[in-house]
Amino acid sequence: MAASTCSRDRSHGGKISTMTEDRDYLSAARFVDSDDPAIQAFAQQALGNAKTVKDKALALYRAVRDQIQYDPYIDFMDPAQFRASAVLRAGKGFCVGKSSLLTAAARAAGIPARPGYADVRNHLTSKRLKELVEGDIFYWHSYTELNIDGKWVKCTPAFDAVLCERAKIAPLDFDGVNDSLFHPFDQAGRRHMEYLTDRGAFADVPFDTIMADFRKFYPKLANASPAAAGSFRDEVTT
Repeated sequence: MAASTCSRDRSHGGKISTMTEDRDYLSAARFVDSDDPAIQAFAQQALGNAKTVKDKALALYRAVRDQIQYDPYIDFMDPAQFRASAVLRAGKGFCVGKSSLLTAAARAAGIPARPGYADVRNHLTSKRLKELVEGDIFYWHSYTELNIDGKWVKCTPAFDAVLCERAKIAPLDFDGVNDSLFHPFDQAGRRHMEYLTDRGAFADVPFDTIMADFRKFYPKLANASPAAAGSFRDEVTT
């Protein structure tokens, strides 16, 4: 892995311009382990008959969004929760893990991809999760950037269709051309989510930096027992 693999990249919307970038955003990494056989098989199955880069990207996005359950009640001390292949095998994960999976699947399909991060305010989270984070600001919320026809496009595969139905919000759509980052409002017109700070994109999950901030800002969440957390899907209906 190149020395720049974990470097921050602020070239949003730009084209891949160097061989180093091309290598970094197509290569396997510690958490974006696109060389894992399960990742490669998942990507191949998700692609189906898709031919164009855009159609492939859309197929991968939908597969990760809806086949992998969103679950924020995990062991945040376990690096596997951030690794694409582990999230795939578990069939569930939180936003960082699901973004890592989409990034890895895209790279396995030959599409340059990188995980991106932002701090967001989420107004419609569950009561239990809000208590664990002690507020409504979520640091290091993750999205994925895909290079489609020479343009970096952002998308967020975190919230699966079943969860969205229970939370009474439409699943976040992605057309492969425009950025698709968040639900600003729910179906009743109530504010749902807003982005506060964009932290940029990386070639791999910046695990150590994320964990340092989680320990600092979310001591309850970092120390919570996943087994006792309950079902987030059930909680969002209350």
